[in-house]
Amino acid sequence: MDGHRFRSSLSRAMGLGSAKAGFEHWWTERITAVALIPLSIWFIASLIAYSGSSYEAFIGWIGSPITAVLMVLLLTTLFWHAALGLQVVIEDYVHSGAKIWMLLAMRFVCFALAVAGIMATLRVAVSVWTAI
Repeated sequence: MDGHRFRSSLSRAMGLGSAKAGFEHWWTERITAVALIPLSIWFIASLIAYSGSSYEAFIGWIGSPITAVLMVLLLTTLFWHAALGLQVVIEDYVHSGAKIWMLLAMRFVCFALAVAGIMATLRVAVSVWTAI
């Protein structure tokens, strides 16, 4: 059956449809996934490298400007990617009036966790920078 029959002439002429927003969402998920690969490798390798270190060495590592920037990038990308993926799950599997509330709650939680992680990173980094 031809899906174009159910669309209006105007929407066919303008090229509008579900593929417009869906492609952007899909593409953003892929970009964040690719960005998470090197950031995750860096983070895991760093945790392994500093696993036997003292508290002061670990705080010094987090306080490094490059580490702080990479940590903020990791947190931003991680929670953005998580929000995109959870949105798809909620949209696909929740078929009640609770869907909008679940989407709002999920976005809020992802945003709050990202902000908390970024604030913690910056707090440690600034304390290290001001101690120098």
